Amino acid sequence: MNTHPSSDELGSPSPRVKRAETGTRSQTLDRGLCVLRELNTAQHPMPVTAIARKLGLHRSIVYRMLRTLEDHRLVTRTADGCFELGLGLAVLSRGVRRDLQTVSVPVLSALANEVRMTAFLTVASDDEAVTLVSVEPHQSVGHIAYAPGNRHSLHVGAPGIATLSALPPHPDERPEVTEARRRGWAHSYAEVLPGMSAIAAPVAAGQSVGAIAVVFVDSGEPWIPPRARLGERLVAAAREVTADMV
Repeated sequence: MNTHPSSDELGSPSPRVKRAETGTRSQTLDRGLCVLRELNTAQHPMPVTAIARKLGLHRSIVYRMLRTLEDHRLVTRTADGCFELGLGLAVLSRGVRRDLQTVSVPVLSALANEVRMTAFLTVASDDEAVTLVSVEPHQSVGHIAYAPGNRHSLHVGAPGIATLSALPPHPDERPEVTEARRRGWAHSYAEVLPGMSAIAAPVAAGQSVGAIAVVFVDSGEPWIPPRARLGERLVAAAREVTADMV
């Protein structure tokens, strides 16, 4: 299995762009970012007309934005004239939390190959858990593809719960957050991806607070480690990343 998340995990861009331009915001830039989000959510090349329809904008406006993004290699055009995300985004993303990415990649690689599951690192951004790095195992019976840039609320899913457990207790927090703080790791089922389980351990490195997590189909197959053992393995990986960031 090699499944891509199919929700609007890149945030909550409206199906139609409705935000008005103000003195402190650029409507054109806002629309351009919405174009990038639509292409990422789609996970396949899109024609100009489809993007314009999704955003509720005129085709000519969207085409001008796409041409500008294409000039900066943030989107690229396919042979049939559709548009998809470009390699320029990968170049830009390497500069985001560079030290944390550098430290976490070998830890995530070792973890993914050991447990034969996709391993990823999320960081807190406002009230969301955003995937910064993701590593798929070299060999596995089946694994989930979970791309960098995916995001969901901090209040759902094991990565969000684990991240909140690294923060001071809050009187209104979910019981799962309190439990994760006690045992060191969090578990969730079908809170972000239908039918998928996730286990995560918190990471607090410098100014970043987040979690190391794995996502998998909890089918009861013998190759899947027991939940507690997997949780402890994630705790060890999180400690390794934290120690290397000191």
